[in-house]
Amino acid sequence: MERSCLTQDLLAILRAHDTPTICNAIEVAQGKRGFNGFTRKTMLHSRPDLPAMVGRARTARIAGVAPSTDAPEIVRARRLAYFRAMARGPGPTVAVVEDIDHPHCIAGWWGEVHVAVHKGLGLAGAVTNGVMRDLGVMDDNFPVLAGSIGVSHGHVHVRDLGSQVSIFGLQVSEDDLIHADRHGAVVIPETVIASLADAIETVIKNEARILGPARAPGFDIHKLEAAWADFEAHRT
Repeated sequence: MERSCLTQDLLAILRAHDTPTICNAIEVAQGKRGFNGFTRKTMLHSRPDLPAMVGRARTARIAGVAPSTDAPEIVRARRLAYFRAMARGPGPTVAVVEDIDHPHCIAGWWGEVHVAVHKGLGLAGAVTNGVMRDLGVMDDNFPVLAGSIGVSHGHVHVRDLGSQVSIFGLQVSEDDLIHADRHGAVVIPETVIASLADAIETVIKNEARILGPARAPGFDIHKLEAAWADFEAHRT
């Protein structure tokens, strides 16, 4: 499928809203409920105060419980190939890395060194089912959304690049558009990108139909009934 163009205006809108809002907006843009392109587990965020990370996925799979069975020179070459793949193409991009040892991951791929390297290569953040570490010394403005926190790098090595990866039920392919924050991650379908800004505005306006009355003085069950009827008439 041809990838949609991401304008700077749209990127600014996407970064300004949390991932649950984007998830709701996708359903508005699709005109129905049932969107399921999201993670299904509570994940850990290195900097939950940061805005959402948004970008095209750069995918890879790693392992670390056991050493690679490949020759050392192949392991080293594959790691350099990994960095070249992560640096590929125009930004914004997000590293999406599956640890195939899950649920027994031990390899802290996302620590001080790799965060600095990926940030230096221009990526906007990382999403993984694996391990992060070095929480106090990671570079600023590079969020990591991870499956766990650990202390070791184990026998970490790259297994493959550019393949479809699975992050807690979310299937991500190379170049998919990712939106992620402390709540989790979604893949934004290409078919809704052009209409997503309007859909986000619709979500916000519809929620205001409840939030405004609920936060106003004198709110009661009768005002809720009227507000909820208005809300139900407009929401997806």
